[in-house]
Amino acid sequence: MKTVVIDYGLGNLYSVKRALEVCGAVNICVSDSASDIAEADRVVLPGVGAFADGMRGITERNLIDPIRRYAESGRPLLGICLGMQMLTTASDEFGYHEGLNLIPGHVHAIPNYATDGSKLKIPHIGWSPLYMPSLEDWHDSILDTTSEGSSVYLVHSYAVKTESPCHLLAYCTYGGHNISCVIRKNNVYGCQFHPEKSGDIGLAILSRFLEM
Repeated sequence: MKTVVIDYGLGNLYSVKRALEVCGAVNICVSDSASDIAEADRVVLPGVGAFADGMRGITERNLIDPIRRYAESGRPLLGICLGMQMLTTASDEFGYHEGLNLIPGHVHAIPNYATDGSKLKIPHIGWSPLYMPSLEDWHDSILDTTSEGSSVYLVHSYAVKTESPCHLLAYCTYGGHNISCVIRKNNVYGCQFHPEKSGDIGLAILSRFLEM
Protein backbone atom coordinates (compact mmCIF):
# COMPACT_ATOMS: atom_id res chain seq x y z
CA MET A 1 0.00 0.00 0.00
CA LYS A 2 1.42 3.36 -1.06
CA THR A 3 0.81 6.35 1.19
CA VAL A 4 1.63 9.80 -0.18
CA VAL A 5 2.24 12.81 2.08
CA ILE A 6 1.76 15.86 -0.13
CA ASP A 7 4.64 18.35 -0.10
CA TYR A 8 3.49 21.82 -1.17
CA GLY A 9 6.17 23.75 0.69
CA LEU A 10 4.49 24.02 4.11
CA GLY A 11 3.94 21.69 7.03
CA ASN A 12 5.63 19.27 9.36
CA LEU A 13 5.96 16.62 6.66
CA TYR A 14 8.48 14.37 8.29
CA SER A 15 6.84 14.24 11.70
CA VAL A 16 3.67 13.10 9.90
CA LYS A 17 5.72 10.56 7.93
CA ARG A 18 7.32 9.27 11.12
CA ALA A 19 3.93 8.91 12.83
CA LEU A 20 2.62 6.92 9.85
CA GLU A 21 5.67 4.66 10.07
CA VAL A 22 4.97 4.06 13.76
CA CYS A 23 1.44 3.07 12.73
CA GLY A 24 2.80 0.42 10.36
CA ALA A 25 2.91 2.19 7.00
CA VAL A 26 5.91 1.02 4.99
CA ASN A 27 5.68 2.52 1.52
CA ILE A 28 5.46 6.25 2.36
CA CYS A 29 6.31 8.90 -0.22
CA VAL A 30 6.68 12.61 0.58
CA SER A 31 6.01 14.13 -2.81
CA ASP A 32 4.73 17.04 -4.88
CA SER A 33 4.22 14.80 -7.91
CA ALA A 34 0.81 14.45 -9.56
CA SER A 35 1.72 10.93 -10.69
CA ASP A 36 2.53 9.87 -7.12
CA ILE A 37 -0.87 11.16 -5.97
CA ALA A 38 -2.61 9.34 -8.81
CA GLU A 39 -0.90 6.05 -7.87
CA ALA A 40 -1.49 6.37 -4.11
CA ASP A 41 -3.69 4.14 -1.96
CA ARG A 42 -3.77 6.75 0.81
CA VAL A 43 -3.05 10.48 0.67
CA VAL A 44 -2.31 12.83 3.57
CA LEU A 45 -2.45 16.62 3.14
CA PRO A 46 -0.65 18.10 6.17
CA GLY A 47 0.04 21.73 6.86
CA VAL A 48 0.78 24.61 9.17
CA GLY A 49 0.57 28.29 8.34
CA ALA A 50 -1.79 30.60 6.48
CA PHE A 51 -4.54 29.39 4.14
CA ALA A 52 -3.49 31.61 1.23
CA ASP A 53 0.12 30.40 1.42
CA GLY A 54 -1.02 26.79 1.46
CA MET A 55 -3.29 27.15 -1.56
CA ARG A 56 -0.57 29.08 -3.37
CA GLY A 57 1.85 26.21 -2.80
CA ILE A 58 -0.67 23.68 -4.11
CA THR A 59 -1.51 25.88 -7.12
CA GLU A 60 2.12 26.55 -8.06
CA ARG A 61 2.77 22.79 -8.13
CA ASN A 62 -0.33 22.17 -10.28
CA LEU A 63 -1.79 19.84 -7.65
CA ILE A 64 -5.38 21.09 -7.38
CA ASP A 65 -6.78 18.83 -10.10
CA PRO A 66 -4.69 15.77 -9.08
CA ILE A 67 -5.95 16.08 -5.49
CA ARG A 68 -9.56 16.49 -6.66
CA ARG A 69 -9.29 13.51 -9.03
CA TYR A 70 -7.82 11.42 -6.24
CA ALA A 71 -10.69 12.37 -3.91
CA GLU A 72 -13.23 11.48 -6.59
CA SER A 73 -11.67 8.01 -6.88
CA GLY A 74 -13.02 7.01 -3.47
CA ARG A 75 -9.63 6.33 -1.91
CA PRO A 76 -9.01 7.73 1.60
CA LEU A 77 -7.73 11.31 1.90
CA LEU A 78 -6.82 12.97 5.20
CA GLY A 79 -6.16 16.69 5.71
CA ILE A 80 -4.37 17.76 8.90
CA CYS A 81 -4.65 21.25 10.47
CA LEU A 82 -4.18 23.68 7.55
CA GLY A 83 -4.64 20.67 5.29
CA MET A 84 -8.12 20.16 6.73
CA GLN A 85 -9.00 23.82 6.20
CA MET A 86 -7.92 23.69 2.55
CA LEU A 87 -10.34 20.82 1.93
CA THR A 88 -13.20 23.29 2.36
CA THR A 89 -14.77 25.84 0.03
CA ALA A 90 -13.01 29.02 1.15
CA SER A 91 -11.33 30.92 3.97
CA ASP A 92 -11.53 34.53 5.13
CA GLU A 93 -8.04 34.45 6.66
CA PHE A 94 -6.33 37.69 5.49
CA GLY A 95 -8.93 38.12 2.75
CA TYR A 96 -11.11 35.73 0.79
CA HIS A 97 -9.35 32.66 -0.62
CA GLU A 98 -10.84 29.64 -2.36
CA GLY A 99 -10.03 26.14 -1.20
CA LEU A 100 -10.24 22.68 -2.76
CA ASN A 101 -14.01 22.54 -2.16
CA LEU A 102 -14.01 18.82 -1.33
CA ILE A 103 -16.07 19.38 1.83
CA PRO A 104 -18.52 22.32 1.66
CA GLY A 105 -17.66 24.80 4.37
CA HIS A 106 -15.82 28.00 5.26
CA VAL A 107 -12.88 28.87 7.49
CA HIS A 108 -13.39 31.72 9.95
CA ALA A 109 -11.37 33.25 12.78
CA ILE A 110 -11.91 31.84 16.24
CA PRO A 111 -13.72 34.53 18.30
CA ASN A 112 -11.51 36.65 20.55
CA TYR A 113 -14.04 36.44 23.37
CA ALA A 114 -15.59 33.53 25.19
CA THR A 115 -19.35 33.16 25.42
CA ASP A 116 -19.19 34.58 28.96
CA GLY A 117 -17.49 37.73 27.69
CA SER A 118 -13.98 36.95 28.92
CA LYS A 119 -11.05 37.42 26.53
CA LEU A 120 -9.69 34.32 24.82
CA LYS A 121 -6.06 33.63 23.99
CA ILE A 122 -5.57 33.28 20.25
CA PRO A 123 -4.19 31.05 18.83
CA HIS A 124 -5.96 28.20 20.55
CA ILE A 125 -3.11 25.99 21.74
CA GLY A 126 -3.34 22.85 23.83
CA TRP A 127 -5.21 19.65 24.52
CA SER A 128 -8.97 19.45 24.07
CA PRO A 129 -11.41 16.53 24.37
CA LEU A 130 -13.34 15.35 21.32
CA TYR A 131 -17.13 15.33 21.44
CA MET A 132 -19.65 13.61 19.18
CA PRO A 133 -22.44 15.67 17.60
CA SER A 134 -25.84 14.45 18.74
CA LEU A 135 -26.80 12.95 15.39
CA GLU A 136 -23.37 11.56 14.53
CA ASP A 137 -21.92 8.06 14.83
CA TRP A 138 -18.18 7.34 14.80
CA HIS A 139 -18.66 3.76 13.63
CA ASP A 140 -16.80 2.93 10.42
CA SER A 141 -14.83 6.19 10.48
CA ILE A 142 -11.31 7.20 11.47
CA LEU A 143 -12.70 7.71 15.00
CA ASP A 144 -14.36 4.33 15.46
CA THR A 145 -11.62 3.19 17.87
CA THR A 146 -11.61 6.54 19.70
CA SER A 147 -13.63 7.13 22.86
CA GLU A 148 -15.61 10.34 23.24
CA GLY A 149 -13.73 12.65 25.58
CA SER A 150 -10.30 11.59 24.33
CA SER A 151 -8.01 14.62 24.14
CA VAL A 152 -6.05 15.78 21.10
CA TYR A 153 -3.52 18.55 20.51
CA LEU A 154 -4.48 21.71 18.60
CA VAL A 155 -2.64 24.84 17.45
CA HIS A 156 -4.82 27.16 15.36
CA SER A 157 -6.38 30.61 15.05
CA TYR A 158 -9.01 29.74 12.44
CA ALA A 159 -11.68 27.04 12.40
CA VAL A 160 -13.97 25.36 9.90
CA LYS A 161 -17.74 25.75 9.80
CA THR A 162 -19.25 23.06 7.58
CA GLU A 163 -22.25 23.97 5.45
CA SER A 164 -24.03 20.77 6.47
CA PRO A 165 -24.08 19.28 9.99
CA CYS A 166 -23.68 15.83 8.43
CA HIS A 167 -20.09 16.67 7.54
CA LEU A 168 -19.09 17.38 11.16
CA LEU A 169 -17.77 14.21 12.78
CA ALA A 170 -16.31 15.62 16.03
CA TYR A 171 -15.89 18.93 17.79
CA CYS A 172 -14.17 20.43 20.82
CA THR A 173 -15.03 23.54 22.80
CA TYR A 174 -12.98 26.68 23.42
CA GLY A 175 -14.36 29.51 25.51
CA GLY A 176 -17.84 28.05 25.11
CA HIS A 177 -17.55 27.99 21.30
CA ASN A 178 -17.83 24.73 19.39
CA ILE A 179 -14.78 24.13 17.20
CA SER A 180 -14.85 21.62 14.33
CA CYS A 181 -12.17 19.02 15.08
CA VAL A 182 -12.94 16.28 12.53
CA ILE A 183 -14.90 16.73 9.32
CA ARG A 184 -15.82 14.15 6.72
CA LYS A 185 -17.47 13.74 3.36
CA ASN A 186 -17.45 10.18 2.10
CA ASN A 187 -13.78 9.15 1.78
CA VAL A 188 -12.38 12.63 2.56
CA TYR A 189 -11.49 13.43 6.18
CA GLY A 190 -10.01 16.44 7.93
CA CYS A 191 -8.50 16.75 11.41
CA GLN A 192 -8.01 20.26 12.82
CA PHE A 193 -5.78 18.78 15.50
CA HIS A 194 -2.37 17.21 14.92
CA PRO A 195 -2.70 13.41 15.26
CA GLU A 196 1.08 13.10 14.98
CA LYS A 197 1.36 15.20 18.18
CA SER A 198 -1.62 13.68 20.02
CA GLY A 199 0.03 10.64 21.59
CA ASP A 200 -1.60 7.23 21.48
CA ILE A 201 -4.99 8.71 20.59
CA GLY A 202 -3.59 10.39 17.50
CA LEU A 203 -1.67 7.30 16.45
CA ALA A 204 -4.84 5.21 16.79
CA ILE A 205 -6.65 7.64 14.48
CA LEU A 206 -3.84 7.46 11.91
CA SER A 207 -3.83 3.67 12.16
CA ARG A 208 -7.55 3.56 11.49
CA PHE A 209 -7.04 5.82 8.45
CA LEU A 210 -4.43 3.42 7.10
CA GLU A 211 -6.80 0.47 7.58
CA MET A 212 -9.72 2.03 5.69
